[in-house]
Amino acid sequence: MIASSDSTTEIRFGGVGGQGIALAGSLLGKAAAIYEGREAVFTQTHGPEARGGASRADVIIGDTPVDYPFVIRPDILCALFQEAYERFRPQLKPDGLLIIEADLVTPHADDTGVVRLPATRIAKELGSKLAANIVLLGYLLGATGVVSRKSMEEAIRGTVAKQHLDLDLRALEAGFELADADK
Repeated sequence: MIASSDSTTEIRFGGVGGQGIALAGSLLGKAAAIYEGREAVFTQTHGPEARGGASRADVIIGDTPVDYPFVIRPDILCALFQEAYERFRPQLKPDGLLIIEADLVTPHADDTGVVRLPATRIAKELGSKLAANIVLLGYLLGATGVVSRKSMEEAIRGTVAKQHLDLDLRALEAGFELADADK
């Protein structure tokens, strides 16, 4: 697991409205706080547009109370859109984990160690590109262990509408499978 020296992990999701950035952050925070009993803070910002505007979700997870609710130097950055990558990449800690949407983000040539995740393509194959955020969560958890799979499954079951539950659980599984393949 990637974590700061003070036992907190700062995670930033960046993209555009409609990609489920806020839901991803909310689910991660719920998995940590409600289902694991850890300290977690979730904040979000978005542009004035419902879909297509800039969107950001920040989650801080720790074993002690979180003193400041905003991510300053993320340990993990998940960029699902080029603008988010350009804007937030400079803030990522030098040894941080960078996950990008493979079909929507082109990293700089000198950016090494980037995980190129085809989350939207995989979600579309599963039935709806709207599940890309859940594929991303599965990969993130499989790669880092920041919260357990069981906790995330419970957060999904307790949050998403019944008509989306099967798709989201399959998307989570697909993300975990990708993370396992990368190990």
